[in-house]
Amino acid sequence: MGLYFEEFTVGQKIVTEKRTITEADIMDFARLSGDDNRIHTDPEFSKTTPFGRQIAHGLLGLSIASGLAWKTGLMDGTVIAFREVKEWKFVKPVFIGDTLHAELETIETKALPRIGGGSVTINIEVKNQNDEVCHRGTWVVLIMSKPQA
Repeated sequence: MGLYFEEFTVGQKIVTEKRTITEADIMDFARLSGDDNRIHTDPEFSKTTPFGRQIAHGLLGLSIASGLAWKTGLMDGTVIAFREVKEWKFVKPVFIGDTLHAELETIETKALPRIGGGSVTINIEVKNQNDEVCHRGTWVVLIMSKPQA
């Protein structure tokens, strides 16, 4: 079971497991999203870009971060909704073979009794295998309160 709203504390930090990005991840995301921009899907074309090779979709990185955060178990069974991406910056490209993890830090909690829980604001940094920040941003999630005994 994940944490209830009352169990989140400002300053709380969690580091996720790691995931390596594959060409299949990029191609699957292109098919799913409909974004088949050649910078993502065409190795030969990608060589002619400033990056010199294929890069992952920015939104794929955001989605991977969401999955990594979910796998921590932090919100398992307690999340009401993913409410908002307050900001998100694509700092560095993510390449095939990069191994990503996310570092989460709770920066604000706000009780919302009318929904039976509260909002939790989390800063997130997505880092590659060299500990370089590739993405960063802030999410707001709605988390249920602990049931009354």
